[in-house]
Parts: sequence; structure tokens; C-alpha cells
Amino acid sequence: MKNNLKNIFKKEIREMFRDKKSLSMMLIIPLMIPLLVLGMSALFEMQLNKPIEQYNKIGFAYELSEVEQNILKEMNIDYQIKTLEELEESYKRNEINLYVKKINNTYELHGNDKESTTFAKNLIDSYFNVYKEYLQQEYLNKNNINPTDILQIINVENKIVEEETYFANYITNYAFLFIVMAITVSATYPATDSTAGEKERGTLETLLTFPIRSKDIILGKFLSVSLSSIITGFISLILTIISLILAGKMFKIYEGIDLMLPPTSLLFASIVILCYSFLISGLCISIASRQKSFKEAQSALTPLTFISFFPGMIAFMINLETTPVLSCVPFLNFTLLFTDITNNNANILNIILMLISTFIVITLVLTIIIKQYKSENVLFKS
Repeated sequence: MKNNLKNIFKKEIREMFRDKKSLSMMLIIPLMIPLLVLGMSALFEMQLNKPIEQYNKIGFAYELSEVEQNILKEMNIDYQIKTLEELEESYKRNEINLYVKKINNTYELHGNDKESTTFAKNLIDSYFNVYKEYLQQEYLNKNNINPTDILQIINVENKIVEEETYFANYITNYAFLFIVMAITVSATYPATDSTAGEKERGTLETLLTFPIRSKDIILGKFLSVSLSSIITGFISLILTIISLILAGKMFKIYEGIDLMLPPTSLLFASIVILCYSFLISGLCISIASRQKSFKEAQSALTPLTFISFFPGMIAFMINLETTPVLSCVPFLNFTLLFTDITNNNANILNIILMLISTFIVITLVLTIIIKQYKSENVLFKS
């Protein structure tokens, strides 16, 4: 019986490595990860180091005092004073990035959601903070009150050691999310070809005429698809590490930050990749085996790609934290654990719970498929 399983596994591996589409899914998709890491890093750095000349043109629809003009000059703000109608026209012609209207003691900032306007708003907010502080000090001095006693009534010192910047944490987490997607895409094609594809070609019916247990057939296919997913996962992990090292050396936004994960985190990441590869392979075979043709199987598996990616992306965006309960939720648990791993705070208990829940799901899925193959309902239903 063991020889049958071994032979089925070898047959599936041989066919998978002969198929150019399977190889391309396995090897080419991970190459997108360096493009993601380096491309997004370049975009972040470009945004962070945007020249001030691209967003410092501010219009004022009121007269400025000498103090206000001096503050604007010190902050390198290219200001102009015009009527409100003139400023509106200048803004439409992109001659200014933002304009300010004054009503009594209220200042209104006008513009839209253009990128340059957003940068200009941050700049003008800084200007008003400086100007407000000047007015507060002047008022206190006129009333013979020491401004220091009021404005600096308490002192706050920042002693928090930041191990990661926002950009470093963002790019690392999205690299791991892309690993999940790459594994999913890599599993779909061989799973489809070895089940619905063989059924459509008639080779699966021939295979069932041999004295081979359905269990050996399913396990052989499952292990071959899992191997494809694991190869993709570890190629993706290696490329992620290389990309992070290159990004750390190429971009100033990561200066002084070690993007490289410690060996323990890499070990945990490898465990998560293995578990996810087995889980997604089992699910792909389960779904594809119920379809009558290769095309139907591909359509049925398409939602699985989104299901595998979007829960994790949403969890990352809302900063969802890992709990023992969430560690047992398929798909979500892998992304949450990846986030913990990149932040160097992975919990052994959560990893163990993920392993147990994944094993249970895979066992249930394979058991159902084997029963379906024994009854031959899946293979020959009209």
C-alpha cells in the first residue's frame, strides 16, 4: 500500500514538473515579491522626501502682519496675498497648493484632496501652531505673566525606544501577505489539473481501475500539491529576506533599522508557511475534485484566492491582535501570526493552537474527499 502512495506521489510530481504552467505558478509568482518590496519602498521614500517646493505655495485672502510674514519666510513658505476670487482661480490653475480665508478669529483652509494639498495642509498647520504660540506668549507678556509658567507647566520626555518605523512594519507585513497569496495561487493550478483536469481527460477513471485505494490516490495528490505550495512558500520567503536586505541598504527611510528577522522568527515563519501550504492544498483539492471540468474548477477556486488574502489584509489595517481564539480561525490566524513574527512577539501558545486547528481542518477535508472518491459520486456524477 505504501508503494501505491509513493507511486501516485511520484506520478503527480513528474506531471507537475513537466507542466510549464505549474512551474510558472510555482517559480515566477514569487518574483513579484521583490517588485512589491522595492517598489513600495521607493514610493514611500519619494513621498517622505517630497521637495518642499512642490507643496509650499500658499495663498492668503487677508492682510498679513509683519510677524506672520517673517514666520512664513522662516518656514520657507512661498506665500501670496490676493483676493478670495483671485486665489480660487490660482488654485484651479495649480499655481498654489492651498489658500486660507480669515473670518474674524477663524482661519479656513481651502483646497481638495490632491496629494500636494495634503502636504500643504500639514505645512500650514505647522505654521499656525508657531503663530499661535507667538500670540499666546505676547498675551501673557502683556499681562505680566511668565509664559514658561503657563505654556510649559509640565514637561514630557519621550523615552520610548522604537524598534520599527511605520514604513518598515508596513512593508514587512505586506510582503508576508503576498507570500500567502503566492502559495494560494501556486496550489490552485496543480490541484485543478490533478483532479478536474484528469477527470476531463479521462485518465482519472483509468487510474481507478487499478488496485489502488482511494486514500492513496488522494494522499498522493494532496502531497504533490502541498510540495508545490511549500516550494513556492520558501522561494517567496527567501526572496522576501533578500528584498528586505536590499531595501534596507537602498532607501534612507530604513536608515538605522534592521529589517532582517532573527533566526527564531524565520523558524516560526517557516512553520506557518508549511501549515498554510498543507491547508490550502487540501482545500483546493477538495473544491476542484467536485467540478466536472478544468474550467469549472478554476472558476470555483477563484474566490479562495480572495478569501485567503483579504481577511489578513483587513486584520492588518485595523491592527487586530492575535488571541488564542483567533489563532484557531483558518486564514486569519496565519496572517496574524505573520504580523506577530515580524514584530518579534510571536507567542508559542498561539502557534501551537494554529498547528492543532490546521491539522484538524486538513484531516476533516481529506476524510471527506476520500469518502467521496470511494463512492465515486464526485467522479462520475452527471
